[in-house]
Amino acid sequence: MALIVQKYGGTSMGSPERIRNVARRVAKYRAEGHDLVIVVSAMSGETNRLISLAKEIQAQPDPRELDVVIATGEQVTIGLLAMALKDIGIDARSYTGTQVRILTDSAHTKARIQHIDDENMRADLKAGRVVIVAGFQGVDADGNITTLGRGGSDTTGVALAAALKADECQIYTDVDGVYTTDPRVVPEARRLKTITFEEMLEMASLGSKVLQIRSVEFAGKYKVKLRVLSSFQDEGEGTLITFEENEAMEKAIISGIAFNRDEARINVIGVPDKPGIAYQILGPIADANIDVDVIIQNVGQDGHTDFSFTVPRNDYQKACRILEGVQGHIGAKSISGDDKICKVSVVGVGMRSHVGIASTMFRTLAEEGINIQMISTSEIKISVVLDEKYLELAVRVLHKAFGLDQEA
Repeated sequence: MALIVQKYGGTSMGSPERIRNVARRVAKYRAEGHDLVIVVSAMSGETNRLISLAKEIQAQPDPRELDVVIATGEQVTIGLLAMALKDIGIDARSYTGTQVRILTDSAHTKARIQHIDDENMRADLKAGRVVIVAGFQGVDADGNITTLGRGGSDTTGVALAAALKADECQIYTDVDGVYTTDPRVVPEARRLKTITFEEMLEMASLGSKVLQIRSVEFAGKYKVKLRVLSSFQDEGEGTLITFEENEAMEKAIISGIAFNRDEARINVIGVPDKPGIAYQILGPIADANIDVDVIIQNVGQDGHTDFSFTVPRNDYQKACRILEGVQGHIGAKSISGDDKICKVSVVGVGMRSHVGIASTMFRTLAEEGINIQMISTSEIKISVVLDEKYLELAVRVLHKAFGLDQEA
């Protein structure tokens, strides 16, 4: 008998019938003798509906009150799932993040978990109950409801698995595992039986939507065994995210192709080439809580330099306004940019022991006439920034070039 934490996303909880399907799946695991803690998201689309409702009242909703509103989505689904389980004879009890006491900091709409009180959950498990916990939410030290940011239910599931020292955390979603790339772009994409934590972290950070990046980071920190499964298939082993590179690993140099359309590039042209100029450019961007990704600096011959970097597309206009406001102070000749770019990345722990990955990638793109605007690398990934119109072509040709359409 194992202790398993299962997380079900919004599509899995999208209707009464789907909630009953989840209940039947939980009952099957319970019949096998497993102890179960279930984490659920709000019904598909419900969080967006609640945010829109809040914006009809206040154009820029107060963060504390917005958390109060959007946390109700999961409160509905935990109650409905508990009812569905009771209806088929399974004793269950639901908890909000406040009732469990998932203690977070006070950063409303993007809070981070600090501690979890597992006393009530363990008491229920000992009594033979299935525990159902609202994902995406917690409570701060002052008793205020907080939420963890979009996709935060994944983080809740992993955090509970860590706190309870669960044997496995299973993430149920609308796909049956982690694929070599998005099958909607490359129909030949394959489901991976295993992927390393490092690769999954890179894939999540680079645009793969299967798992939220903070949940992967949490799993890495606390060594939580993760498995991605489909809630719409009765059978299947999904994808196991492992910490051992040689533990039943598929012997591929590259494990996947990740991509992200949510990118924009900003160019700061002709700033003085002097110590501290990068900070003067990026400091105001960081102060505005805007993430910066790929950075390139080109040093000129006249004592000036050009500085380019990427930001999330939603922050592009805001970042441009900030830089235009400090343009005189930093001595920039001009500020320009492009919000029609994308990032395509190859990921694989095999890069550590194989040469020629970059040359294969660059040659493949060149043969298709695809120009590379920026390049970023780490130990196990290479990312390139391209014109957005080339995204799907680049993903398809790279997927084929690295043999990802073939079984390992």
